[in-house]
Amino acid sequence: MPTDWREEYKRKLISAEEAAGLVKNGDVVLFTVGRETFAVGFALSARKEELKGVEIVVPTPGYDFGWYDEGWEDSFSITIGHPTAVCQDALDAGRINMRPWPLFTLARPSERSERPPDLLLVELSPPDEKGFCSFGASLWNKKRDVELAKVVIAEVNNNLIRTHGDNFIHVSQIDYFVEHIGSGKGLRTGSLAGREVKEPEPYIRTIAENVGSIMKDGDTFQIGVGRITEHLVQLGMLANKQDLGYHAEATPSGIITAVKEGVINGKYKTLFPNKVVATSLGGGTAEEMEWANGNPLFWLVDIDFLEDARTLASLDNLVAINQALAVDLRGQVASESIGYRTLSQAGGQIPFHTGALLSKGGRAITVLPSTAQGGKVSRIVPGLPEGTVVTIPYTCADYVVTEYGIARLWNKTLRQRKEELINIAHPDFRSELRQA
Repeated sequence: MPTDWREEYKRKLISAEEAAGLVKNGDVVLFTVGRETFAVGFALSARKEELKGVEIVVPTPGYDFGWYDEGWEDSFSITIGHPTAVCQDALDAGRINMRPWPLFTLARPSERSERPPDLLLVELSPPDEKGFCSFGASLWNKKRDVELAKVVIAEVNNNLIRTHGDNFIHVSQIDYFVEHIGSGKGLRTGSLAGREVKEPEPYIRTIAENVGSIMKDGDTFQIGVGRITEHLVQLGMLANKQDLGYHAEATPSGIITAVKEGVINGKYKTLFPNKVVATSLGGGTAEEMEWANGNPLFWLVDIDFLEDARTLASLDNLVAINQALAVDLRGQVASESIGYRTLSQAGGQIPFHTGALLSKGGRAITVLPSTAQGGKVSRIVPGLPEGTVVTIPYTCADYVVTEYGIARLWNKTLRQRKEELINIAHPDFRSELRQA
């Protein structure tokens, strides 16, 4: 490490335009998982007429820099990870590519991508008194991406919180720094789930109560991202529960408050006891995020370690809670597409579901509303439409929960599974499901 990191930091500080100017024709430019670097992103999009054949990889699109529209294909080839609102139309139209996130990447880190990125764009906090920057509330696999990239450009955001765990990097490991600018008002953005957060529907409270009835005091649980799952805690899923642990990718609404109130304390966790372990914090109010800022109760770790099946299996009484788009009467769970239209990625659902099945006392819960399209179609279906991706095979199905009840599928016959699932389907569709 340099004896004076401040001089090194000052020497590496460049403008967003200078950073974008480092990109050459044919380069691979990687944004890290989470929020994109805003200033450098727009400076790069401004070079549309100058550049040709640049591959831009955006794992979780949040900002619309323009390159998802028609007419950008010659300049920028876009590859995304998770579909969101800003890029769904482009994905449907075939203007951009999507790379499925491979499972169990810890065992094969050298195969994360076809080639190391020429430039990596990452957001960091300002350095502390020892020259260490934080990745803020979102770590994922950023440290490993920094190691693999040829050139690393960090956009420094004063608004990022600092968290404990493996969530820091020294100034000496970054090639260039750029000062962050605000995103302003009116910019079209997309959340990880691909839509704006709305007031939860009343039936979600019933789903929350149903899920809560499966959980026990002392459990360690995970909640995946989704329209239903993000509201479960705030709608009463943890009512009357004690001494819970938390180990998950992210922290949806209500998790930080549950930690603050002592409902989640990690007392009985068999790995990282007394810690909330995640790779990203979010879903909280400004007050909740400030309470988590620098709080040693929150421990951020690399995503490959967080959701490695071996890590998850070591957590006793692990309860995995994830959302589906549809479930057929065999128990096949579809969480990524309906037919050939891709709407999401499995993300951590498969490793957490698997880890819960391997956990001593574990349970794997799939939640979904009983209907879609305003009640016109059932999400419990006789068979999945052609082209639908099966996220969880029926041989691994455990609990399925709707607002109409709980189906326990583990170790059940096909006939028993059908009856269980029909009983939690919307009443308007039960007759035709039985006929089917």
